[in-house]
Amino acid sequence: MTAQTSSIGATLTGPLQKFWLRWSRSMMLRLVVTTLVVGVGAVAILGAYLTTEIRDGLVETSVDRILVESARDSAAAQAQMDASTAETTGELQQLVLDMIDALQVLGGDSRGLVLLPDPDNTSNAVLNTFTSSPASAVSPEMRAAVQDGATQPWQFVDLSQEGEPGVVVGSPLEIRSAGDYELYFVYSLADEQQTLSLTQRVLAFGAVALVGLVVFMAFMVALQAVRPIRSAARVASRLAEGRLSERMPVRGNDEMATLARTFNEMAESLQRQITRMEGLSRLQRRFVSDVSHELRTPLTTVRMASDILFDARETFPPDVSRSAELLNNQLDRFETLLADLLEISRIDAGAARLEFDPIDLGEVVREEIEAILPAIADRGVPIRLWMSPGTHSASMDRPRVSRIVRNLLSNAVEHAEGKPIDVAVVAGKLGVAVVVRDYGVGLTPQQAERVFDRFWRADAARARTMGGTGLGLSIAREDAKLHDGKLEAWGSPGNGASFRLMLPRTSRGLGQQPVMPLVMREAEFGTVGKRVPLSVDIRRVAKPQ
Repeated sequence: MTAQTSSIGATLTGPLQKFWLRWSRSMMLRLVVTTLVVGVGAVAILGAYLTTEIRDGLVETSVDRILVESARDSAAAQAQMDASTAETTGELQQLVLDMIDALQVLGGDSRGLVLLPDPDNTSNAVLNTFTSSPASAVSPEMRAAVQDGATQPWQFVDLSQEGEPGVVVGSPLEIRSAGDYELYFVYSLADEQQTLSLTQRVLAFGAVALVGLVVFMAFMVALQAVRPIRSAARVASRLAEGRLSERMPVRGNDEMATLARTFNEMAESLQRQITRMEGLSRLQRRFVSDVSHELRTPLTTVRMASDILFDARETFPPDVSRSAELLNNQLDRFETLLADLLEISRIDAGAARLEFDPIDLGEVVREEIEAILPAIADRGVPIRLWMSPGTHSASMDRPRVSRIVRNLLSNAVEHAEGKPIDVAVVAGKLGVAVVVRDYGVGLTPQQAERVFDRFWRADAARARTMGGTGLGLSIAREDAKLHDGKLEAWGSPGNGASFRLMLPRTSRGLGQQPVMPLVMREAEFGTVGKRVPLSVDIRRVAKPQ
């Protein structure tokens, strides 16, 4: 039963989802359907009102005419009975037949007559009853009203099994020497019913035609309004693809033409700005690339001289020995900066080369943590690694992903202020993710938005001991984008910062749901999975005091 219900639900849900998807994406569909619903509702209300008014008018007019006619004929019949001198049963019977013939001539084919004796009639002269309409048309309630002396009682009735409408009007009739009788006039409303049916058909045809006309007008209006919008969307999409020469066609002098001209002016302005910025960007990239390459040759010479001085520092006086160490350290930072500049130049030029292989992200993270521990031993910053069960493999370029993780770890150590660092690795159906969380100085929301900008630092005056060119996080985000992944940051002043790297496992991308949260409290990392022991113990590599 459950499976059958689920199947029925899926059968109903599928078309509804498709309709909703199309409804949300098509302004023309929304406009036409809304116009159709409003138009049908308005026509239905108007049609019901007109039908009711016409029906009531026809019935009221017909009933008024029937009452006037029946009152006249009833009075004429009673006057004929009163003026007659018939005494015998035969004469009275002939008198009644003559009266009925006269009444039928006056009423025509649309009226029938029913003559019934009053139940309280005690006359010895018994006349035959007469019915030119079914006697069943006269209800007991109707007879009771006539017998009680009601003034011209009347009632709606059905004259046939097909539901032919009719009206019965009753009146008492006193026949001389024959006692009291009841005379009923039965009128058919078939003509009025036909008139009402014809009116309803005409109204229905007019309603369909009107709704069709309204929908057609709505479609044409929507088409005229949506066509320029669609054209603008196509041109905007092509502009976004880099086809800066695309323009909207301009026809006429109406509002849409004004929109097209304004859009084209905006596109021309954007083209000029983009062309100018591209020229400046090319000059900037070429300058950075040329300077970086030109610096490599003198830097190599300086490095050779520095290595000689550094190796012989023990033979120098203390101040000269210290200068040799500072020179060597600063050359390391200079080489790192130069390498970052060259990497940025390759990324900007689109010359970055990636070699994808199935790699376990957990292994990469673990190796990078164990590699950085000796360098941060004197800081006393513990790094805790948490991994979800199972494998964490994805298609990636290992050197670049290693560089991303290395940058995140270095940034966390730099700002941890001696507090622990939690690193979590989680694998999902579509992607894998690593979160690096520190509990140090943290970032403001404005700083979190700019942390990936080139050469930007949260505190330019902060002393940095692990390099810090201002390009590491920028390069890390570019590497993540090259993998169709995401690198995001969060921070809170005094509560630390968190960075999340997400990489897709397949070509389907990361999907809508993140693999793991960006912000996690310290106690929540234990819910990710087990803590992974590291082969490098920070206590064993710590430098003696």
